[in-house]
Amino acid sequence: MVAAILDAFIRSHVSVALRTDFLVKIPPFSLTDLQRQLILANLDPIEYEQASPAVRAIYDDIMATRKTDWVNNFWKVLAHHPDNLQRIWSNIKQVMGNGALDPLTKELIYVAVSITNNCGYCIASHSAGARAKGMSEAQFGELMAVIGLANETNRLAVGYGVPIDEAFLPK
Repeated sequence: MVAAILDAFIRSHVSVALRTDFLVKIPPFSLTDLQRQLILANLDPIEYEQASPAVRAIYDDIMATRKTDWVNNFWKVLAHHPDNLQRIWSNIKQVMGNGALDPLTKELIYVAVSITNNCGYCIASHSAGARAKGMSEAQFGELMAVIGLANETNRLAVGYGVPIDEAFLPK
């Protein structure tokens, strides 16, 4: 039983990688992560046809804003809680919209945080977004190097209890 569930889980993630053609491979999951995924993955996506009028309005806004004809599963699962769907969609539009950081930089940051948080769905989604905004394989390689280096040096600084230099403190 567990082997069948694990096989289905892995196959579903591999198919995501093949469908979206993104540069990042879904990270391997430890048993603890797999157990968490299986426990939490209990809500089916709400398709447009089954959505309430309020949810359909948000789906319509997502499609119009993103200039696409589909809504991804993240939004379809959040639709079980329309208030959360609306809040997160509003936040995404505000934070990921035009600002001091260009759209590709925002996506690269999102990929980095998603990798560090081991969120396979977010890695796939935002890697596809970064590629759509122009991320090259060279940029991806450098991004991975920075993520790896930052995680390593952050852990060393925490482990050693490195005191913050006075020059780094806000003035």
